[in-house]
Amino acid sequence: MQDNFRVYSAGPLTLVALIAVIGLIIIVIPLLFLGLAGKAITSLVGLSWLSATALVILILLCSFVDIPVWKIKRTTIRMPHSEDGRFPDAFTPAQDGGLWETTIAVNLGGAIIPLALSLYLLDRASLVANGNMLYLKVLAGILIVALISYVTTRPMVGVGLRASLFVPGLTALLCGILLAGSPGLSAGVIAFVSGTVGTLLGANIAHLYRAGDLEVAKISIGGAGTFGAVFIGCLLSALIA
Repeated sequence: MQDNFRVYSAGPLTLVALIAVIGLIIIVIPLLFLGLAGKAITSLVGLSWLSATALVILILLCSFVDIPVWKIKRTTIRMPHSEDGRFPDAFTPAQDGGLWETTIAVNLGGAIIPLALSLYLLDRASLVANGNMLYLKVLAGILIVALISYVTTRPMVGVGLRASLFVPGLTALLCGILLAGSPGLSAGVIAFVSGTVGTLLGANIAHLYRAGDLEVAKISIGGAGTFGAVFIGCLLSALIA
């Protein structure tokens, strides 16, 4: 019976080839993504492909940088208790002293740089379009995206604020096309500014009154929980410019 079974083993070259293919996939896919993102940003911002790709990389790298702005202090905290619902003895020192304050920070890659780009794009678009009408359309787009972002953002205790990944960007994309009338530079600018400012307002700033109840050490405006939504909104807006 044992003669009917044969065991095949992969040679060292097969394993090396498999590792090489996996490594190429890991390297090529991010590079392809950066290339496509840079190509999309090129038409909107008016930069060369290389400069636009460098800008995308800069935004991604700066997403790890949070700038503290202020702190929210709590007057009361939740009393820790065991799984069976019993509270600890008041005279027994507790290892967890509770979270008494939450730091509010602004993310460099998810808030400051996109806001700076929004101002630049507004100035650039106002040169070729009716400035007052453009500003009104942008304001309308910001309010719509902010409302949708506020409704779809989930405040999670112990986690923070979690914005929907695609809803704000898709809403900004529709606002850009509908308010501008057709795809183009004006539509891209409306979508970009609406997606950036509207998401930050609705997903983060409008929820800051809940910061003290989320039991997290830091809430980053444009950072963790929101950066993905802002970044995707920027890329989607560039596709219609």
